[in-house]
Amino acid sequence: MDANSHEAGTYLSSTGSLYAVSQTTSLEDPINITVIDGSNYKLTSSFTHPQLHMPNGATAYNDTHILFCVFGDFNTPSTLSLWNPSTNEATTLLSSFHGQNFSSINDVRVKADDGSVWFTDDWYGRYEGFRPPPVMPAQVYRFEPISGHVRAVADGFDQPNGLEFSPDYRTLYVADSGYVHGPGDFNTTRPNGIYAFDVTERGGLSNRRLHAFSARPFVDGVHVDAQGNVWSTSGKGITAWDESGVMLGEVRVDMDVNNFAFVPDGILLLAFSELWHIECGVRPRREEGW
Repeated sequence: MDANSHEAGTYLSSTGSLYAVSQTTSLEDPINITVIDGSNYKLTSSFTHPQLHMPNGATAYNDTHILFCVFGDFNTPSTLSLWNPSTNEATTLLSSFHGQNFSSINDVRVKADDGSVWFTDDWYGRYEGFRPPPVMPAQVYRFEPISGHVRAVADGFDQPNGLEFSPDYRTLYVADSGYVHGPGDFNTTRPNGIYAFDVTERGGLSNRRLHAFSARPFVDGVHVDAQGNVWSTSGKGITAWDESGVMLGEVRVDMDVNNFAFVPDGILLLAFSELWHIECGVRPRREEGW
């Protein structure tokens, strides 16, 4: 199926649509929001939003909104922004870490049991030529929308990318895609795996360990199914590992896959100009947005 899909991959039952974003190579090629009909997986619309400068990762928020990671550009900061697809209104929730600009907020998840928002910030906007030099390390953050409190909860990454919680919210998985530093900059000695952390009662992270190393470059989007299995992109397809890190299997296609989404009747692979639909009974860890 033809589509303009690269990242985000978020389904909302309230609209019956899947929302993704396109790929970009420069500021002259802005990122579009792509809307895909959930009944037939055909492209409904693709457009740029004046307040969402270079959107990337996303997650459902209360089944009515999409919480976008916005890369920004040389004139606008990287932000967490809430978008209402019914009204097209966008609201910025977070635009800095105590006055310091984020580099390129990449992906985001909501911890539904307490409403906290967890996200990664990497340097890909700089590597791809539309963000200024970073002023902070590439890290993982926790944000409380009600209080406005934000703090860094994990560092030591090359390029933290996709992230996801276990079904009980006791474990956070974070992909490190340091293998790639931008167009043409690949290095097999840099990270290409998924790390697991214990989530502490006070909203921190502990006990960092390597959950899985991908033999296929490179890991990006991460999702967890209802059984606790961890899924990630892996080059031309996706790979699944169980909760102990044992590889269960993989699905291969003939296109590079940067992200994917669980949908009511299976899995959708976001493969740039193509959208691949896998019919299966896999269910997400929590059916947010369904």
